[in-house]
Amino acid sequence: MTNRRRIFYNGLYLTKGPAINHCAISQKTILQATGLSFSYPQDPQHAVFSLWSGSIAPGVSLIRGGEGRGKTTLLRLLAGELAASAGHLHLNGIDLDEAPQAYHDQVCWIDPSTDLFDQLTVASYFESLPDHYTRFDAQQLTCLIAGLSLTAHMDKALYMLSTGTKRKVWLAAAFASGATLTLLDQPFTALDKSSIGFVMQLLEDVSGNPARAVVVSHYEAIGQLALASLIDLGD
Repeated sequence: MTNRRRIFYNGLYLTKGPAINHCAISQKTILQATGLSFSYPQDPQHAVFSLWSGSIAPGVSLIRGGEGRGKTTLLRLLAGELAASAGHLHLNGIDLDEAPQAYHDQVCWIDPSTDLFDQLTVASYFESLPDHYTRFDAQQLTCLIAGLSLTAHMDKALYMLSTGTKRKVWLAAAFASGATLTLLDQPFTALDKSSIGFVMQLLEDVSGNPARAVVVSHYEAIGQLALASLIDLGD
């Protein structure tokens, strides 16, 4: 992966070698990444990312790439779930290495494949969220439950839900979290057409929020959505 040339667009770049400084349209930076490198322990000679540097502005940013190109890995690095072998992450000026709890407090990252909450009902899971997100918006959650057609599933355990319905639960939690940095891994997978349209509208709304950055991974461009930033990992 490190031999491919990446696209720079509106303040984000992915490149091997020294970072090139470019200015985003927005003058504000939510997340600054400098010189990130990462290899999985089972294949240490293969650098998934080498000296990645970039800045993420408020609005919606897209990580685009084919299967196996590193979209989820990059999201996990930005979330601080994976530890980079080199480099630094600063979120609103907070260094992940120096203040990991303060960094994580500003991030919403929910692995779509997680089974950690399977024994909880949807309602119980939602009730637990204000303890994790200081800017959690209960009123917005009510709208999200309706818009994503989750009302009929509130008393079901998460393990009972279909893949698409469980993904709707994660999306509702993410958008209601109010987190400064929200990371969404292929959010349209397994969704019905109506829900895809609803999520697109949510992204449109977030794109105008000057205090929040949502980073979405997907295998292709997201309709006509105006992006703050784009990272193209190739096909």
